[in-house]
Amino acid sequence: MMSARANRARAWAIVGGSVLLIGIVAVVVSAITGRTGTPDPTPSSTAGRGPTTTAPATGGVGEFVDANVVKKGWVPEPITTDADTYIRAALAAASTFDSTLSTRDEWLSNLDTWLTPDTRYDESERAADLQSVKVELRQAVVIPQDQWDSLAQENGRVAAKASGDIARQSVPADQTGDMTIGTADVVLTTTSSDGSSGELSYDETIRVSVQVLCGAGSIPTPNSAQQTGDCKIVRYFTEPLEP
Repeated sequence: MMSARANRARAWAIVGGSVLLIGIVAVVVSAITGRTGTPDPTPSSTAGRGPTTTAPATGGVGEFVDANVVKKGWVPEPITTDADTYIRAALAAASTFDSTLSTRDEWLSNLDTWLTPDTRYDESERAADLQSVKVELRQAVVIPQDQWDSLAQENGRVAAKASGDIARQSVPADQTGDMTIGTADVVLTTTSSDGSSGELSYDETIRVSVQVLCGAGSIPTPNSAQQTGDCKIVRYFTEPLEP
């Protein structure tokens, strides 16, 4: 087990150096406030509104914690022990929302249900570590409140999809082998009103990493079909960690 002191000191030097507060926030904010990052998005005009998101396939009916969240423009959490399937959904969930169907707080509360404590730490320290993960998620990973509000003024939404292969690596000090870090390219499709009766959409690709636990230590979402051992998110990272 790792102590709280070790938790704060590790800084993930073993797997990628100091974590900078960029990543998803930088790209999503760039996409909303001027698209100054690379690559430049290619805008297109559409007359109508398509589906906000598509539930990732996991092989059967009922294999989601709550499939109805798609009605709010969110990604449903799959019930699976397959790390690749879960990682793809987790990467998409961190950037998929519809500002016309929910508030940022509601969206984040749903993302919180995907999380499970980091089993590398003593049980007495896990609750505090999980809380710090939630704070980091809000402050350094997802779109900030002011940018959400700006996009909401344009009836905006973002749909994210992990594309290509998942690059996986082991987690330092994980003696169980049940945790993994997955990194992949994620395509963000931002759609907003064009000021009249149509919409504008554009795509950007970012690279994102997430740590998941698929094993005996995971804690299922209460009042769901999830079971101990099913995959859960341990944390998102603020920049990609490459093997």
